[in-house]
Amino acid sequence: MKNYTSALNRGLRIIYLLFALVLFIGCTQDSNDNSQKSTSLSKNTSYKNMTVDELNQQLKNKDFALVDVHIPEQKHINGTDAFIPYDDIENQLDKLPQGKEAKIVLYCKTGRMSQIAAEKLAERGYTNVYNVVGGIVEWVNKGYGR
Repeated sequence: MKNYTSALNRGLRIIYLLFALVLFIGCTQDSNDNSQKSTSLSKNTSYKNMTVDELNQQLKNKDFALVDVHIPEQKHINGTDAFIPYDDIENQLDKLPQGKEAKIVLYCKTGRMSQIAAEKLAERGYTNVYNVVGGIVEWVNKGYGR
């Protein structure tokens, strides 16, 4: 009888341990999911994407600041107003139009650096920021030259 009780106690302890482990993993997972959701919700990414075709069309009646953010500096698209390295854009806001509602179009070589710069400007409260998807590579591939 003693062996039976001992085995039963061990079995119950294992069941309790497994239950606690499942409960702990479930709570941890919920916590991680919620923190990821709140991070993505709190991160202001209020910039918009623009295709190179849209950029080409809008350059005909240009009413925006066109900024190359690629590093190292590259040959610019005609009509570029400024070169600001993407990783230093927050320190060179004086090179951008004064109002945070001014239209700003950012481009780089492939679109990744300009996306990062657009996110930084959006986080700083700029509301009319555009990222040129595909950058210079797509611009050249579409035959727009430089």
